[in-house]
Amino acid sequence: MSGVARSGVIRTAIRVEGIVQGVGFRPFVYSLATGLGLAGLVGNDVDGVFAEVEGPPAAVRAFLRALEEDAPPLATIERVTATPIAPVGAASFVIAASEPAGAKRTLVAADTATCADCLRELADPADRRFGYAFINCTNCGPRFTIVRDVPYDRPLTTMAAFAMCERCAAEYHDPADRRFHAQPVCCPACGPRLTLLDSVGEAFCGVPGVPEVPGVRGLPGAPSADQPLEAAAALLRAGRIVAVKGLGGYHLAADAASEEAVAALRARKHREDKPFAVLAADLAAARGLCEVDDHAAVLLASQARPIVLAPRRADANVAPSAAPGNRQLGIMLPYTPLHHLLVRAAGRPLVLTSGNVSDEPIAFRDTDAFSRLSPIADAFLTHDRAIHVRTDDSVARLFRGRPTLIRRARGYAPEPVVVRAGFPRPVLACGAELKNTFCLAKERHAFVSPHIGDLENAETLRSFTEGIEHFRRLFDIEPRVVAHDLHPEYLSTKYALDAWDVDLVGVQHHHAHIASCLADNDADGPVIGVAFDGTGFGTDDTIWGGEFLVADRADFTRGGHLAPVPMPGGAAAIRQPWRMAAAYLDAACPEAEPERLEVWRRNAERWAAVVSMARRRVNAPLTSSAGRLFDAVAAIVGVKDAVHYEGQAAIELEQLADPGERGAYHARMEAGESARPFGIRGGDLVSAAVADLAAGVPRAVIAARFHNGVAALVEDGCALLRERHGLGTVALSGGVFQNTLLLGAAVGRLEARGFRVLTHSRVPCNDGGISLGQAVVAAARDRLA
Repeated sequence: MSGVARSGVIRTAIRVEGIVQGVGFRPFVYSLATGLGLAGLVGNDVDGVFAEVEGPPAAVRAFLRALEEDAPPLATIERVTATPIAPVGAASFVIAASEPAGAKRTLVAADTATCADCLRELADPADRRFGYAFINCTNCGPRFTIVRDVPYDRPLTTMAAFAMCERCAAEYHDPADRRFHAQPVCCPACGPRLTLLDSVGEAFCGVPGVPEVPGVRGLPGAPSADQPLEAAAALLRAGRIVAVKGLGGYHLAADAASEEAVAALRARKHREDKPFAVLAADLAAARGLCEVDDHAAVLLASQARPIVLAPRRADANVAPSAAPGNRQLGIMLPYTPLHHLLVRAAGRPLVLTSGNVSDEPIAFRDTDAFSRLSPIADAFLTHDRAIHVRTDDSVARLFRGRPTLIRRARGYAPEPVVVRAGFPRPVLACGAELKNTFCLAKERHAFVSPHIGDLENAETLRSFTEGIEHFRRLFDIEPRVVAHDLHPEYLSTKYALDAWDVDLVGVQHHHAHIASCLADNDADGPVIGVAFDGTGFGTDDTIWGGEFLVADRADFTRGGHLAPVPMPGGAAAIRQPWRMAAAYLDAACPEAEPERLEVWRRNAERWAAVVSMARRRVNAPLTSSAGRLFDAVAAIVGVKDAVHYEGQAAIELEQLADPGERGAYHARMEAGESARPFGIRGGDLVSAAVADLAAGVPRAVIAARFHNGVAALVEDGCALLRERHGLGTVALSGGVFQNTLLLGAAVGRLEARGFRVLTHSRVPCNDGGISLGQAVVAAARDRLA
């Protein structure tokens, strides 16, 4: 890297790869070079950032050191290469024009929360961007959701429609300015404008008790930008529902303390029980709603600004309908200037939930939003900056102080997961049916899509297919291998099987879970993989979900599982957990007398028919699912007989459990020959719960003993596999391990037995991480071929 000397001057060509576009990297390089008295150039191209610096050797060395040590806060540098070239006698340093030609290898930054500098300007009456809902700079603002193509320059974003005024252009071209080459730079004179419209897309004309704002359409001559916002805030204070256009789509907002408003939102959205997120103005307001420790505070205020699940305060002024039956709240802080302005103007926390009808993807195009949300919203607070990519909010929780993602989307996607072993050929992994994501991968990068949702309707499938096409263009990936789930009826599988001329790789669902955990932890295996979830198609054509695997990235063997029971009614048993209670009581608890139980009394008219269905195996497939075991116990202790969203019974059973209880039920193991998978009698936990219930043991204690019993059977299964295979590392994956009470108990027991335990952090343990697992399995098999 010493360069080629000529009269004490050297010149070095530099290539920087990683997330280096849209994060102020060129302005940083410009300032660094000029500050060191170096000449040369810097620019963007399809690979990242290129630069050439010319000057004294000591200054060039100082430049190269500072390039990595002092990079902008949003940058992620993966690799810097420096090559000596001949000096050209340059006298100045310039920003070169972008080079759009060639294969695209650059990375795209995620959308980033408003920075402290922009917030100061937003609140300063003397600043020209005071109260402007679209303030941004090189360190914050929209990125992925406005990018149409790379390299990341304004003409290739949805900001291309807004010509910069003279003052913004001066900032954009001033190397000393914070907005030097900030692509979304704008101000009230030249940038996007807010509009308040009624539920049919007309200018809002007001409601009783709410200020009227006539003619607010964001057009020349319209009222100033703060009027739509103030009127929207007044609507919220009056108990109305407002659709708000955010970064990656529309939200539905309501006063979080108003039971009438939140209940109306829940009814209109057809979302019976699933908790809503709550937007708090700042950390102090968040602490008034939830128990927020230092780790949660850091996560809440991070650049990604996810929704964070935290213990709800007993005195929190939040409507009961916001999170019924849940001791936690999903709390979030503002991440755009508009959200900052709106929650402060409203003067109270707001429910802020995805702008959709239940089970549909979030609306992000204006016409679609008006079509789908007008029956829900009383008004629309919108704007004229287009959203190019639909992206929902991310959801996270903390485990032992470490963030773990439950839904990976805004703030994280599309930043890649780096896979050191790489991908011999480009891969498309199509993911699962529920909580779907897809993954496109090449070289060392796995680009996991934002959360798409359940592939159960045409709109979500369209989002899936459109997302794949956008990622293919954006990252210039033409897949040669397509990985998919083994379930033949998944829409993601059908999409893969209809794919173009590619090699297809079927990946068993639970192997994909464990491979995802391995990739998340940069591990190769082999490991003992414990994959506990609700449903996954097994290699024996039964429904798996309580699996102990011996696995690496390429392959697996089934080492053990929960003893299978019938699943009466198939999918109906997922929606009605009492059916699993009936199946477990009949198949695994012959000593039980179900007629003595409240769950039997509540469902007496259908009980015999369901038991008969299970015994005769008519529409009653066998399942080893841990999720269905949780459902059975939840129904028996009276938590839920029927659910309105996936995992609801298990979630509420966790909420019920007494965290201070240390007792644990015991499940017998049927080990058999070492070459055969062992079975664990989950029904023993059901029997123990029934006995405690009959003895008058409190439900919270029963729920806790059940959780501890599941953790104990995880320990027992892993101990047996260590004896059989000599493995000391365990990977825990699958949606059941979103349950932090179970996860903490299982990890504690395993670590006490000397195991190294891998858990998820960067991608979800639920089916949102399946696509990454499929991709790394396909790559591992490709390397062995």
